[in-house]
Amino acid sequence: MTTRSVSFVAKSGTGKTTLLEKVITELKGRGYRLGVIKHDAHRFDIDHPGKDSHRLTQAGADTMLISSPEKLAVIKKHDASPPIEELIATYFGDVDLVLTEGFKKSGLPKIEVHRRERSDTLLCRGEEHDPSLLAVASDEPLNLDVPVLDLNNPAQVADFVEERIIRATD
Repeated sequence: MTTRSVSFVAKSGTGKTTLLEKVITELKGRGYRLGVIKHDAHRFDIDHPGKDSHRLTQAGADTMLISSPEKLAVIKKHDASPPIEELIATYFGDVDLVLTEGFKKSGLPKIEVHRRERSDTLLCRGEEHDPSLLAVASDEPLNLDVPVLDLNNPAQVADFVEERIIRATD
């Protein structure tokens, strides 16, 4: 069985992270094991100068893994971002659900976050019609071909994810 996943997408500044934090809290309270992948279109660095991991990476390590009794982190150099499906298959086999933030161009099922004050248009129901859109979490009523969830009700969003993604039969 493949790991179930859903991507939260929106224009920058709409509140994806805030909603995702609350949905994670809801789903964790229901006993689910969750994985999260954050898309970053820019460069980021978690390997800081002066730390042993940075020194080893600078020396030429292509993959650097840091492990402690509570957690691990992998720093892996690559020429291009791996496909999201590959990341999920490689790193998230031990969870019930992978939630992603971003990846709006992927084929993953999506929930679009919409805030009235941020934009009049949607990413997945604007100029392009994304068939992988499952729902929109919005702070205003919308007339769409997918369910519109209350952006300010993370329990409702978690209910939808639980029903449509986690408990869905293949």
